[in-house]
Amino acid sequence: MQEIKLDVVGEDLSVDLAPWGRIHVRNKRPAGVERFAADKVVIFQHGATYGGEAFDLPFGGMSWMDYVAARGFDCYYLDLPGYGRSQRPPQMDEPADRSPPFMRTPDAAGCLGAVVDFVRARRGVGKVCLVGWSWGTAITSFYTAGHNDAVERLTLYAPVWDRSGSSPSAIHVEGKVGAYRTVDREATLKRRLGGLDDRQKVNIIPAGWFDQWWKAVSATDPKGGGKTVRAPNGVVLDGIEYWSAGKPLYDPARITVPLLVVVGEWDHDTPRSMAETVFPLFTKAPWKRLSVLGGGTHAMLMERNRILLFRSVQQFLEEPPPGPEVLA
Repeated sequence: MQEIKLDVVGEDLSVDLAPWGRIHVRNKRPAGVERFAADKVVIFQHGATYGGEAFDLPFGGMSWMDYVAARGFDCYYLDLPGYGRSQRPPQMDEPADRSPPFMRTPDAAGCLGAVVDFVRARRGVGKVCLVGWSWGTAITSFYTAGHNDAVERLTLYAPVWDRSGSSPSAIHVEGKVGAYRTVDREATLKRRLGGLDDRQKVNIIPAGWFDQWWKAVSATDPKGGGKTVRAPNGVVLDGIEYWSAGKPLYDPARITVPLLVVVGEWDHDTPRSMAETVFPLFTKAPWKRLSVLGGGTHAMLMERNRILLFRSVQQFLEEPPPGPEVLA
């Protein structure tokens, strides 16, 4: 794995996509570098409730995007419409029960596709690498299944898969599923620590990191006053109609690019059984790997052992395709 470390610069960009409006895009790259090969361009896709802020928050002085960019990569995250610093559709300015859920997985994949096209044109490359987290794994997989020619390598971190016949809790919304839901700090922290024993709860998140993240994500929602965050409910309806009904939203056999599936051993939201179930179904990937990482949950990128996640993904991004070994 490449060990050089370069100075890193950041930039905020945007992509306009009808009918959703402005999509916020964050870029990190080595200082002074503007040209990159396709295998050095990475786009991160966030999950169901929060935008991509966690990918570029400097916990302990370094973000995941810092780590990747310092190794010579051009990396991006996008906030889907209704999330993070992207434009919020008008139905989010009304009571949630006045409009149906929006931002379903195909819609999200279309937004990701617009950003992929933007980045490909910006860097003059034919392909990019994708890293999806949680619901982001369904989005990136849905996109890749129809656009293998635009994807260099695919990483699925904490993959979503069929929930029928299993007990893991999906996102729960009381009553009618409206346009969006609202979450607060206490409920978020409780969910983050779900399934851990008392010792694990104390040790898993370094002091101050959760508050650093919550302050950043809550600041992106102008209606929450730093106390709550709103999130579109399209993903909730997808969970009801597809994942919990035994009807996956994409066919793994349609993905024909190199693949990494990675999950934390203590993931309570998308447990390792999901990763182990879906991994054999990627029958057309030219090469693939399944990694279970010790001491991590669903949000391992913000936890004490996050470097294990960073190294595992980085090795996959940098390593050459497997082939016959030649011994000297």
